[in-house]
Amino acid sequence: MTNNAPETHKTTINVTDGTLIPSRDQGGALSAWNISFFGAIALLIILPIVSPNPYLRILAFVPDGLVATFSVTIISIVFSLIIGLFAGLGRISRNTLVNMIATVYVEIIRGIPLLVQLFYIYYALGPLLRLQGPPAAILAMSICYGAYMGEIFRAGIQAIPKGQMEAALALGMSRSLAMRKIVIPQTVKIILPPIGNEFIALLKDSSLVSILAVSDLLRRGREYASTSFRYFESYTVIALIYLVMTLFFSRLVAYMEEKLRHRGSDN
Repeated sequence: MTNNAPETHKTTINVTDGTLIPSRDQGGALSAWNISFFGAIALLIILPIVSPNPYLRILAFVPDGLVATFSVTIISIVFSLIIGLFAGLGRISRNTLVNMIATVYVEIIRGIPLLVQLFYIYYALGPLLRLQGPPAAILAMSICYGAYMGEIFRAGIQAIPKGQMEAALALGMSRSLAMRKIVIPQTVKIILPPIGNEFIALLKDSSLVSILAVSDLLRRGREYASTSFRYFESYTVIALIYLVMTLFFSRLVAYMEEKLRHRGSDN
């Protein structure tokens, strides 16, 4: 008796922040990334020339918000990496209590939207912890993205062949020393691209901190719009600036992935 059941194939669909970046065989001046990136830059140049009022005034009004956006993003990504490292190690720990604490943290934080966490830390815990504005935003974003970083570190560590750890233990290293000297350095090379994608996602999500009285890029745009009633023009400029930033960093992430891939093939 033959089995006529159709074969099933597992298909993995990867959606990242670098989807607009053309691959090597899809390059060219008319690629989606080139059209989006250089089109946004062209609009940011042309609009102030054609209509200085209000576009030039808007561009002169938002630079300090751009600095605040990058400051919150960079500080948050640093703390989220630290939190993520410990969460990832906890997720693979043989200690049942540590493993449970790390797993519960990851599951709870990933199950609550970032906007809710921002409100909770700012309004509920803020008065208790005496956190206001940027510190509250950085804490919320670090805790939120720390959970996602934890899963990246866990997957990266588990991707290293077990023989690496076994060989280190056979040479007399302790498990913690082998993790620091052997496993984690190799893990970093694997997780750099997904960390880059998380950085881009964090950069975009930083626009949410405008609700916490943080003078980021979006809040500065809202302030100009509320005083001039130029809502269309203000949000057009803000959207174009965010588009340029995210596409630029997406390109960097793709370049980094390609370099790591070539380096791995050469080795």
